[in-house]
Amino acid sequence: MYAELSPKAAEIVTLTRSLLEAGGYNSFSYADISARVQISKASIHYHFPTKAELVREVVARYRAEAREGLAMLDRQLADPAAALQAYVGYWTNCIEKGTSSFCICAMLAAELPSVPAEVAAEVQGHFEDLGAWLASILEGGVARGQFQLESSAPIEARFFMSAVYGAMLAARGLADPRSFEALVAVAIKRLTRA
Repeated sequence: MYAELSPKAAEIVTLTRSLLEAGGYNSFSYADISARVQISKASIHYHFPTKAELVREVVARYRAEAREGLAMLDRQLADPAAALQAYVGYWTNCIEKGTSSFCICAMLAAELPSVPAEVAAEVQGHFEDLGAWLASILEGGVARGQFQLESSAPIEARFFMSAVYGAMLAARGLADPRSFEALVAVAIKRLTRA
């Protein structure tokens, strides 16, 4: 788990997360945060001495939430196909309702060559966490006769992850939130075809 934040630091983290989702690491500065949270830039530096530390904290919390969410799916759904659908359903709901239109780690991955090393490590860790979970779901689905894989489970997991993130990008680029679900359905059909 992570350390508890003061109310103002938590507000900074929440705003930073939305800024990352909207435009990535290089799309905002402490001046942007200062104007929206209504504190001085020096006060932001008190909580988070550098932008890299702030964004690393945001991504570390995001990773922890994702791991908790995936573990909850494991506890609640013994059926691998249902767990995969629930994962996709989470993103479908977020995108269609506008609560979250893009994974911040996917956004930061596009900027990986230009983000600080500590941020890059958290982003790569998220992809490793999600890839391992997806691989285990796919392996479980193969064992139950639910999925057919053309490659190893880790490679298929990465392929599926890229389909999900590509669908997010297409939904955003087309300004059509409903296209996410239709595009991911193609990736699921590929796994479940008889």
